[in-house]
Amino acid sequence: MDPFTIGIIGIAVLVFLIALGVPIAYSAASVGLLGLMSLRDPEAMFRMVGGLPLSSAASYTLSVLPLYIVIGFLAFHAGLTKGAFGAAKAWLGRMPGGLATATIFASAGFASVSGSSVASTSVFTQLALPEMEKAGYNQKISAGVVAVGGMLATLIPPSALLVIYAIIVDESVGALLMAGLIPATISIIGYCIVLAVISAVRPDAMPKLPKSSFKEKIYSLKDVWGIVGVVGVIVGGIYFGWMTPTESAAVAVAIIITMAWLKGMKLGDMNNGLVDAVKITSILFIVILSMLIFTRFLAFSGVPAAITEFILALNVEPWVIIVGVIFMYLVLGMMLDGMGMMLLTLPIIHPAVVALGYDPIWFGILVVKLVEIGLVTPPVGLNCFVVHGNRPDIPLSSVFKGVAPFLIVEVFILALILAFPSVVTFLPSIM
Repeated sequence: MDPFTIGIIGIAVLVFLIALGVPIAYSAASVGLLGLMSLRDPEAMFRMVGGLPLSSAASYTLSVLPLYIVIGFLAFHAGLTKGAFGAAKAWLGRMPGGLATATIFASAGFASVSGSSVASTSVFTQLALPEMEKAGYNQKISAGVVAVGGMLATLIPPSALLVIYAIIVDESVGALLMAGLIPATISIIGYCIVLAVISAVRPDAMPKLPKSSFKEKIYSLKDVWGIVGVVGVIVGGIYFGWMTPTESAAVAVAIIITMAWLKGMKLGDMNNGLVDAVKITSILFIVILSMLIFTRFLAFSGVPAAITEFILALNVEPWVIIVGVIFMYLVLGMMLDGMGMMLLTLPIIHPAVVALGYDPIWFGILVVKLVEIGLVTPPVGLNCFVVHGNRPDIPLSSVFKGVAPFLIVEVFILALILAFPSVVTFLPSIM
């Protein structure tokens, strides 16, 4: 059997295993190992993948990931989440739909120290959702706001998905993190506009909060300096070239630990945060290792190169291919989680897109934006499931309905990224 056929069979088997519910790490690793064994003799296969665990875990690029995860867990255990929400509530609560707007801004703040969409959604389901219900907010809208707010963690540095994209396609982590800032900012503005419109049409669905005094607003800022420091170090350090992403992450960890101690974090809480970070890091590293094994199998099979040649031979405009890729990701987002989508598609699609002349950094933001949309679209919609999992009394269908108005913003941003690529590439180009 020729290598290309073996590669196609391997992809089909991987899709079948994922559809059966086999964890993606086990699926990708087993298919990759068996595929390599069929293309090379067993001894050569073991020599080929034997050094992967050490070489991937010891990678300088990959070292940024556990540091970002530590930042997120320590920030949560240090109470920075409550501080960010309290400050946003004091400054924005009086606006139309103010408490929901405060949730969006606080989610953005937490995203800047967590990098995890699921973690952000889970935290604000427990923190912001009860506050909105207490204030008389419509439950459906409140649940949608929390699910949508969690999406911001996919684009705001330190986004774990952007780091994983960089590892899969071997691109600059720093450039990708900077590239996500403008689209994330536009997303925040867009979500706030949607909330303002809903508040104008249905003022009873989102009542105004009592006005906070200027003194209360200033006092609330005392709990956000840690987040501001982390954002400044990560974004400023990378943008101005003072630090690599890994170095900026290490300094950010030091800031979070310092603030945690100043806020009276107990040793047990810090230990819990570090243990949680180790658990998540271990899971991610296993997935990344399996992904590298599968990618190596695909490279030897020649499937990515053959698909690139096929796409380049098509007599169509490049934008037609991109539109096809967008629809593919939207469909996959209804069935797979973000990491699964990226693992399954990027080794095949990325070389073809770059060969068409598209910027790989721009394509990375487009992919992550599409993954972000998949987090809130049925039937898989992971963020919606997280809200429902934390609050079983809220029907899953209600969460999806609460998210629906915000998808208009997502469509607009996709169109903006396609029509004006500089929205993505501007910041990386002037780093």
